Amino acid sequence: MSEKNQDRRRAARDRLVQQREQDRARDRRRRTLIVSTAVVGVLALAAVIGVIAANAGKNGEDSEAGPAVTPSGAQGKDGLALQVGADDAPSTLTIWEDFRCPVCAQFENAFRDTFTELTDSGQLKVEYHLATIIDGNLGGSGSLRAANAAACAQDVGKFAPYHDVLYRNQPAETDDAFGKNSKLIELAGKVDGLDTPAFRSCVEDGTHDSWVEKSNKAFGEGGFEGTPTALLNGESIFPKKGDEQISAANIKKWVAEANKGKKPATVGATP
Repeated sequence: MSEKNQDRRRAARDRLVQQREQDRARDRRRRTLIVSTAVVGVLALAAVIGVIAANAGKNGEDSEAGPAVTPSGAQGKDGLALQVGADDAPSTLTIWEDFRCPVCAQFENAFRDTFTELTDSGQLKVEYHLATIIDGNLGGSGSLRAANAAACAQDVGKFAPYHDVLYRNQPAETDDAFGKNSKLIELAGKVDGLDTPAFRSCVEDGTHDSWVEKSNKAFGEGGFEGTPTALLNGESIFPKKGDEQISAANIKKWVAEANKGKKPATVGATP
């Protein structure tokens, strides 16, 4: 009888341990879901704000500063895309952004590592298009000035790291700090080898201003709802694709599905 009692007590302890482990696992899943839902919720809400901002800015007219000077290595129709990743990547992610747009910063900061992983492994190329809707909505010139500076960085093959620096150091939407060339040049110091006399001259002269205005005009004529706009092989994935909300895991899954049966790019074959 004593041995049976001991067996019962051991069995009860085992069940209690299992139950505690199950409870802990449920708590971990719940916390993960709460965090993931919060991130997606913030991005989705911000996307609605972006739609309103884009619609509000459509009444503004772009000024033409002269012939458009296309950045070196620009791709796509009319040379309006700044590409990150190999030319022969099997899938293309097209992103329209405004450097003053807070939703764009949230989008980039949330998924930057995912995009880098996919481009570095030859699964994806990203084509960035620049818009200036916040300038039109709130006044100022930060969207234009930052986009011109990013195009100047593209001239020397440093668009991607400078693009990331701008979003990591984005001022408040109502603060037109990017409207100061001195600020943009200061941030260029965070990218190895970018702050040169040629880059400074390009920024201060507004070399690519007309090209940026041409890009913004294409955004307005494209029927897009706001920034950021993200299209995987032409299909919108932000804030969701079909019934699935955007997330790092879903981006990888969507790219894998799109690339099924296709060879990855020759890594390093960037423009």
